[in-house]
Amino acid sequence: MRTHIVKFIIKHPHQPFMAIRLKTTSAQYVSARARDPVFEKLMDKYKNLVKVIAIQDLILANPKNPCVSIDFLSRLSQKLHLNRGATSFLRKFPHLFCIYYDPNKSQPFCRLTDTAIEISCQEAEAINASLPLVVDRLLRLLSMSTSKIEKRVVKYPPLKTTTCHFQSLEGTWASNKGLTILRNNLESVIARNSDLFRLCDAHEPNTHLLTLVDGSHSNHFTAVIENWRLLECCKQDCSVDRIEMRYSFKHGYPPCMKLSKNFRAKVKEWKSMPYVGPYEEIGEKKRSKAGMMASEKRAVAIIHEFLSLTVEKMVEVEKNSHFRKWFGIDLNIRDLFLDHPGIFYLSTKGKRHTIFLREAYERGCLIEPNPIYDARRKLLHLVVLGRRGLFND
Repeated sequence: MRTHIVKFIIKHPHQPFMAIRLKTTSAQYVSARARDPVFEKLMDKYKNLVKVIAIQDLILANPKNPCVSIDFLSRLSQKLHLNRGATSFLRKFPHLFCIYYDPNKSQPFCRLTDTAIEISCQEAEAINASLPLVVDRLLRLLSMSTSKIEKRVVKYPPLKTTTCHFQSLEGTWASNKGLTILRNNLESVIARNSDLFRLCDAHEPNTHLLTLVDGSHSNHFTAVIENWRLLECCKQDCSVDRIEMRYSFKHGYPPCMKLSKNFRAKVKEWKSMPYVGPYEEIGEKKRSKAGMMASEKRAVAIIHEFLSLTVEKMVEVEKNSHFRKWFGIDLNIRDLFLDHPGIFYLSTKGKRHTIFLREAYERGCLIEPNPIYDARRKLLHLVVLGRRGLFND
């Protein structure tokens, strides 16, 4: 939360909070957040990784001849945010890209190095091996939907298109990855599990509804946060009250963020407040203050569960926002992240807003890595390496 807003609340406890918040624009709220140097440093590296992956996907789009002309990349420089041009960017990463001249076509081309191809194949194998998990994660996503149209639904465009809604859907198990492989994987997953999923036409152009055939699956799911609560309760040195732990979330704050006594008291009160879980049926929303706070906590629980389903426990805010309607979230997603800095961290590096699940990271790395994440980290290592180590054996 904004530091000066917290100070204002302490000095003026009888002043309504909403009156204070309305004076602050969303952009000001974002810029005034407490920075976490660990996540900021990680996102500083990811800025170039996102561009590298975009170029890599263009190269691998043609399996028979995996290369792309420099002229073609130069025309896409603005779209790919290559500020100094395609050639300058490619030369920064010789461990990943190789520029060569094709005498037959009389123009320079770019291809991946052997090391980059090896990492790409490793990631593709990891994605294919994780397909059984995709079924479970799709079921969980659909089970969190609050749609009342007989079955639970999530909207996304047809499989032959590539838009933001589909990127959000594929992001549940491989966010920030190109769509070529994943689109085919999702199509095969739905086809092989016709008893679980069904595609329906939506009354909008180029849009389908992914439907959960049997809504009873949601009764068997337990939110990921429950595992942490169980472990905390089983600890011998657990000093937290059982009632408070029942509805609590793990919190961790940026090292530069000052936590006042009043702020800690409000967080403790929020932790013990009951709420409806992400897989539970929600009743009629109450417009009272307590009802609005319970709705906000349910929204936090849904986003927490959503991030837990992703490979890297991080996703762009824009992708997350596409699910607002289907998850029944009426709040501003970006402000929700900023209001709970102990659970989420919002980074604005690289001209994009990225949200992290704090508890999943330690010193900039996932606490529980997976094969897809490991392949991405190898690619990130080569990005950070830049031009160093070129002549080492």
